[in-house]
Amino acid sequence: MGDQKRPLQPGEYAPAFALPSANQKGTVSLASLHGQPFLIAFFRGLHCPFCRRQVGQLGSLQPALRAAGVETVAVINTPVERARIYFEHRPTPAVLLCDEACSTHQAFGVPHGEFLPEDSGEKPVWPYRASMEQFEAARINPTGELPEALHPMAANALLNAKDDFELTDVDHAIFASHPTQLVGHFLIDGDGIVRWVQIEARDGPDSLCIFPNAAEMLAAASSLRR
Repeated sequence: MGDQKRPLQPGEYAPAFALPSANQKGTVSLASLHGQPFLIAFFRGLHCPFCRRQVGQLGSLQPALRAAGVETVAVINTPVERARIYFEHRPTPAVLLCDEACSTHQAFGVPHGEFLPEDSGEKPVWPYRASMEQFEAARINPTGELPEALHPMAANALLNAKDDFELTDVDHAIFASHPTQLVGHFLIDGDGIVRWVQIEARDGPDSLCIFPNAAEMLAAASSLRR
């Protein structure tokens, strides 16, 4: 696990943050959200087609979550200027925040993978210290859009081509800086306490890019009323 913090657990307080917004003025902080329950999801950069799809799903779910008294926040590992250009053409009612350094991902304990050297005798501990062999064997098709289960990198390339999404130099730079960042979803109550957590691929690389579905997120939001 190295120096990585474990993911926050239910009952723990969310850490303070303040991030620039891609679709609101100024910054949004934990303090500005105080008193308002919110679902916050931490994503990779725009280079990840599965993350783009999940941001879209969060946007479509926002009215139902708001009706349940929960705000919807998406944190994207992308510079705010790049995110504003992209989401100008694909607007969403979810609050879009940008963290190009993944500092907030780390504060919430969303893991990023590290690969063991080839000759290492250390036992792999997914996802913190994984073997390249373990990752290369992964096959995914989480949205059912692929002709067959593919390696995650091949899946990304195919879906980006399907979407006519061309990575910019900024997207390539973000991917190079944070190639193994995972995704995490946290439900925070009005007092800033974590009530529900979902971390991507906890069971291994074959569950990469599998994110909570609408029913799971709505059920978590409804549980705040009980």
